[in-house]
Amino acid sequence: MIGNRTTHRTADGVRIPGTWRHAFINNGGTYYLTDLFIYADGLIDCWGLVTVEEFERKLRSGWVATSFPEGAEASAHGLASWKFGETWTWLTPELLLAEVRDTLDELNGRPGSTGRCLAAVDAFLADRSEANRAVVRAAYLAIPETRRHYALGDMDRKDQPLRALVAGPGGTLEGSPDGVVTRETHEEAIAYFEERARLIAERPSRRPSDGPATSHAPAVHLPHSYPRRRAESPGKVALRNDYPAPIDVDGTLYPSVAHAYWALSVADPDERAAVAAAETACAASGLAADSVRHDGWEHARSAVMTTLLRAKFSQHPDLAEILLATDDATLVYDDADSLFWGDNAGRGRNWSGRLLELVRSELNARRAGIM
Repeated sequence: MIGNRTTHRTADGVRIPGTWRHAFINNGGTYYLTDLFIYADGLIDCWGLVTVEEFERKLRSGWVATSFPEGAEASAHGLASWKFGETWTWLTPELLLAEVRDTLDELNGRPGSTGRCLAAVDAFLADRSEANRAVVRAAYLAIPETRRHYALGDMDRKDQPLRALVAGPGGTLEGSPDGVVTRETHEEAIAYFEERARLIAERPSRRPSDGPATSHAPAVHLPHSYPRRRAESPGKVALRNDYPAPIDVDGTLYPSVAHAYWALSVADPDERAAVAAAETACAASGLAADSVRHDGWEHARSAVMTTLLRAKFSQHPDLAEILLATDDATLVYDDADSLFWGDNAGRGRNWSGRLLELVRSELNARRAGIM
């Protein structure tokens, strides 16, 4: 992949992963240093989203620049400007396009040009015919030249064993500084790959010792709603903070988590009581919005919400079962009134969903006898 830099964009509420690298855009004869974003769905942002084919046309036209004429003006968007003197560049349109195609493969979990070359090496080792060597050679030359030195991931040997295997005894590889490959050098390369294959086969599985890094259950979406009364089988709506499930907090009974949250946010005791007694969670929110908050509320609110959710699911075992039934799914909670508590099509921080997942983990821990 072009780099370990990660980014994303949101399309129709879906997070599209990507990465980026620096590039120059030639706009009206001035070369602007900017960022080139590559996304897993195949779109590339070079001052506008384009497909790979459109990106190639921009490369060929010089809009995305890989060469710079002496004396041309350059700008780094308000940071600096200069004129090119004598320049050395490592990229060509072909190389940059190949790097982008590799990055798209790797963003989607497919083997890039390096992976395809190493697969061809495995096939050659299994059947050491010249036809298979030719396949390895073609695959190696398909790796962008800027990345060929490190196809093996071996900083000490770089790609010398691979280059020797590609060339074969008595052969040379275009651009190679090593000269003619001797039979001894070729045999050393074969031994290198055999040892490498053995080490890979014997390598212990790198599974996380405490479980997978990502959930296996499909994400659960909790859309914004206004539940006004309890239902016999509420389903996932029962996980919402405004679902009418009364909770006792320090001797005070609140009609819902939302009632308690908004009441506890209010500094004045009389106004707090009015919020707690509001007919609906929406009304409670409105009353709280017109009241003075506790000092430092924004720094305490996550802890308060955690306490309220724990109370809800410990005091309502039937609702706890609904939460536990979500398994290890990501809980995507929408809140039309808050980008802090809601996910809101990827625009918000989803803290309600995150804290529900925390409480779910605590319920699982108690059920397993861990806590």
